[in-house]
Amino acid sequence: MTTNTYASGRRSGQRQMLNKVPEVTLYFWVIKVLCTTVGETAADLLNDNLGLGLTNTSYLMSALLVAALVFQFRARVYVPGLYWLSVVLISVVGTLISDNLTDNLGVPLETTTAVFGVALAVTFIAWYASERTLSIHSIRSTRREAFYWLAILFTFALGTAAGDLTAEKLNLGYWLSAVVFAALIAAVALAHRTLDFNAVWSFWIAYVLTRPLGASLGDYLSQPVADGGLGLGTVGTSALFLVVILGLVVFLTRTRRDVTQEAAFSPQEG
Repeated sequence: MTTNTYASGRRSGQRQMLNKVPEVTLYFWVIKVLCTTVGETAADLLNDNLGLGLTNTSYLMSALLVAALVFQFRARVYVPGLYWLSVVLISVVGTLISDNLTDNLGVPLETTTAVFGVALAVTFIAWYASERTLSIHSIRSTRREAFYWLAILFTFALGTAAGDLTAEKLNLGYWLSAVVFAALIAAVALAHRTLDFNAVWSFWIAYVLTRPLGASLGDYLSQPVADGGLGLGTVGTSALFLVVILGLVVFLTRTRRDVTQEAAFSPQEG
């Protein structure tokens, strides 16, 4: 089946490959939340602690993201280290896009939340119109992968704007905000399991919600005790989570526990 699909893709001018994303397991969600936390704390670290400023930080991280995505798109199979490096970088860039609009351009959070929501919806509409699916289990062409990463970027930007809007308007505090978003994710998972809520939409809703969840956890760990945090600082929090991400990625690279069944049983090109 893989050979036939690849041959069909060559005839249609679409580059085909094995599925380029991991299986959605517990490892996936744990690393995803850790990446979103790093996206929040690393952006603050580079912007404030290292004094690069929001604009220079945005240029630097965008360049690194482009470089990572070039290698990601060139790969023919799912490579854990390369995939999750791209996710970490896109989480930082998504945060910076939202912060630039709010802090540098003065765009209200209500507006940025709505704009990113519309941008994500348009991406999904174009993706489905082109490919007739939004499933992440079928990222086997360059075009589908482009739609996938564009959607990921907008989920991070939307999650950042929506999380900041919730924190500022409701003033829940870091820990309570994390509990609220974790409860929403649990509700989506419960609806999927008990009410047969669509699996694809369950995934994407949960994916968006993990961004403010991770940001709330990052702020809770990094911010001073006087401000409701644990006072670990952005350096300590970023380093801690990056080490955990690295450890999990090395584990998955060695065990291949998050490789899709098709990729696990298909020969890789040398």
